[in-house]
Formats: sequence, C-alpha cells, structure tokens
Amino acid sequence: MDFWKMQDTQIVDMKGFDDNGVDEVTGEKQRIPFFGSMSKNKETTWVISLFVFVHLVVFFCTMIVNNCLSNSHGDCALMFFQPLHENPLLGPSSSALDRMGALRRIHLTNIHGVWRLFTSPLLHAGVFHLFISLSSAIYIGINLEQKYGPSRTGIIFILSVITGSLMATLFVQNRPDVSSSAALFGLIGASFSGLIRDWKSFSNKFQAVMALLLVFAVNFALGMLPFIDNFSNIAGFMAGSLLGYVLFFSPQLRKPALHKGLFDYGVKKSVALKDKLGRPTLRIVCLLLFLLMVAGLIVAALSSIDINKYCSWCHFVDCVPSKMWICDSKSSFCKTTELRGQMVIRCLQSDKLKILPYTGISATRLEELCSMICS
Repeated sequence: MDFWKMQDTQIVDMKGFDDNGVDEVTGEKQRIPFFGSMSKNKETTWVISLFVFVHLVVFFCTMIVNNCLSNSHGDCALMFFQPLHENPLLGPSSSALDRMGALRRIHLTNIHGVWRLFTSPLLHAGVFHLFISLSSAIYIGINLEQKYGPSRTGIIFILSVITGSLMATLFVQNRPDVSSSAALFGLIGASFSGLIRDWKSFSNKFQAVMALLLVFAVNFALGMLPFIDNFSNIAGFMAGSLLGYVLFFSPQLRKPALHKGLFDYGVKKSVALKDKLGRPTLRIVCLLLFLLMVAGLIVAALSSIDINKYCSWCHFVDCVPSKMWICDSKSSFCKTTELRGQMVIRCLQSDKLKILPYTGISATRLEELCSMICS
C-alpha cells in the first residue's frame, strides 16, 4: 500500500503540467531552480565522483613523494607539509611537484616534457588549493550532471583541462605550476552558458549568478598564489563557456516513473528533439570559435612561444609578489660549507646566507634552498 500511495503522490505533484512543464491552466512554463533538484529521479554523478577520487589519490601520492620529515629534516608545517614561506598553500615542495609532473618553462623546451601537459591537471599545490577546488567542483559539477547528464559534463570537463594545459605552456615561468583548476573553471563557464541560454527557465537566476561569481572569484584569487597557473584557469573558463552553448540544451521537467524495476513505465524523455537541435547557428559559431582557439593554442605550444617576453605585467595575473612567498625561482648559484654538523648555504649573487642545523642535504633540496635564499 505504501508503494502505491507514494506513486499516487508523485503523479499528483505533476498534475496540471504538460510534457514540457507548462501549466495547462495559466499557460506559463514552470520554472526550476538552477542550483537544486530538478526531479526526484537523480542522474548519476560518476564524473565528478571520479574526479574527486583521482585528485585525492594523486595528492596523497604527492605528499608521500615530498616526504618532508626526511627530505627537509623535520623542518615542516604540521609534520607533513613544507613551511608556509616555501608553500603558502600548505603543500609539497617545488621539487616534489616537479617530480610528480608539474609544468615548468625549462621542461617544455623539448619533446620529453610533453607528458607534463597531462599530469599537471592532476596535481594540486596544497591542502588549501585541494579543499577549495574540490569543494567548488562538487558544488558546480554535480548540479551540471543532474541537469545535463554525465556525458556532456564529462566532455566539457576533459576539453577544458586540455585547453587549460595548452594555455599554460604560453605563460609558465621558471617555477612548477599545476593546472588542475582548469576543469573547475570549465564547469563554471558551462554553468554560465546554461544559465544565460535558458534564462527564463530558472527561478533563482540572480542568486545562481552571484554563487557562480563567488566561486569564480575565490578560485581566481587562489590562483594568484605560487604554483597555481591562473592562465590555464582563464582558458578553461573560455572553453567551458563555448562548449556550454554547444552541448547544453533546455532542461525540461519529466514525469516520474509509474514502476521502478527491470523496466520503467511512463518515463518521459527530459528533452524533446526540437530542443536538442535548437539554435543551430549559435551552436555552430561557438563550436568554430572553440576549435579555432584550440588550434591556435596547439600551434603556439608547438612553436614554444613564451608570451612573458612580450608582456611585462602578465606574471602578476599568475602570482602576486609578496614577502610571504616567492613567485619566480631564478637561476641561482650558492656555496655550501659544512661546519660542526651544520650546513651553511651562501648565495653568491646577493651574499645572503642560511645556516641549517643539519647536513646530508640532497642536491635537489640544496638547489631549492639556494633559489629561495637568492630570490
């Protein structure tokens, strides 16, 4: 009895609306919240779930490779992370990011560094970056998957990552950068496209715009700290915005199933064919713009173009200088001396020095410390 009462309740909820969600009495289309449940039948959200799982595993592996207690002789924050003056995002060292596949200008000078275009989007710069980025992706991404399906969301996700990595090659400097947030910005751009495209279909559109702007602003501001590539975020947003117009269509209300089991009876498709094929001119123009953008980035990346040579202020978009962190790791030369169980590192350019109460430092770590002392 409870089962049939539940089904009757669902049918009553839809009573008075046609297949497209139009009120049969008033003739007005029923509006739905942009951030919220469209129906009681949820779509799967495996794309975002897989995204979160993979990035958590990769970050865990990065911290194992970092091994601060051993490599930094216990000079760590909260036992496992590099000191905040090395990484203000509470994460690994620059050398650990290098080993895990972060982007750096010197690594892109030959074909052997191309693999970093695919590993950089899997890395996060620190705990703060990981938490904010994944929380934002869950909030934005699950909403898109429920409204437009995992396949379209997944396509936008992957293509935004690729576009972001290609853009990063044009602006990356002599420090390790990660581009994992490009996927998030692609989802943000696609959300704006879906919201603007079907502006009249949603009831809480102004609140949705403010929420998207807040997520965008927080993550873009985070990209102004070291190790996060903000130009990949910009490219990811542009790609997601264009692809949103290409792949998304009007979300429609659907009637619940009268029977759930091996077969579903009475389920209406959420989108009519005419809606899928609507606005063909807009779709074609956005698709062409996206293809032109990607083609241009591929040509520029293959030509090893460094836009920093022609833009004196662009590096401020990617990292804002501060006394609390280092934005540019310059090529430095240091002299090291061991004295009574201590290591003295002296920068030959500035004559600055740092005394460490231990010896036996690896060559990679010495290079990292030398760069910080001289910067």
